[in-house]
Amino acid sequence: MKRALVLALAVTAAGITYAAIKYNPADTEQWTPDPPVISAIAGEPPSDAVVLFDGSSLEAWTTRDGDAPEWLISDNNLEVVPGSGDLLSKQAFCDLQLHLEWKAPTSDPNATGQQRSNSGVFLQDRYEVQILDSYQNQTYVNGQAGAVYKQTPPLVNAMLPPESWQSYDIIFTAPRFEGDTLTKPAHVTVLHNGVLIQNHTEILGNTVFIGQPSYSAHNCAPIRLQDHRNTLYYRNIWARPL
Repeated sequence: MKRALVLALAVTAAGITYAAIKYNPADTEQWTPDPPVISAIAGEPPSDAVVLFDGSSLEAWTTRDGDAPEWLISDNNLEVVPGSGDLLSKQAFCDLQLHLEWKAPTSDPNATGQQRSNSGVFLQDRYEVQILDSYQNQTYVNGQAGAVYKQTPPLVNAMLPPESWQSYDIIFTAPRFEGDTLTKPAHVTVLHNGVLIQNHTEILGNTVFIGQPSYSAHNCAPIRLQDHRNTLYYRNIWARPL
């Protein structure tokens, strides 16, 4: 086995001396466990992902009441039906990687602020990453697209114009509890159209419209897509439990 030599400086009363020190590169090599091999083809869900919507059905989703969703599938896209209620994934998640794509239609020219293609993706049914047509549309900054709603604005506005498909890639670390006590808050990283807009952002608690955020103990929980009574489209939704 090969060994390498490095020179170390030793300071003595007589000055600087040089000593040869032997080390073995294998001392810092880790061989096990071997990471699982997956398929990761560009434009497709990774082979270990849970496919939540691929354009074919809403089998992975339900409503708050456990009913079949009323949202529409058209041209392999999922359309929010305003007033029909939120969708919740049947599967519960803790830490995860989430990918979804969404599109805001051309809005009523009189629609501004939070009324322009409003929706949201809720992690563990509690923590919202805002979805909104924020293209040349001024609103409160912690309520624009990519914000942790009413908590943390995005680092930049990476919106494309209406009728363009937008992408979110989200890395979520769930909060930890011991009994009813929070021991570690949730964190989220978000890329919007490939641009980092939330960088390991601490989530302060449930995202709420009125009042201050706070935590309550919970287990793994569904992903929720919001019906905010605005038309919006989704496609290519998948998640990887971490």
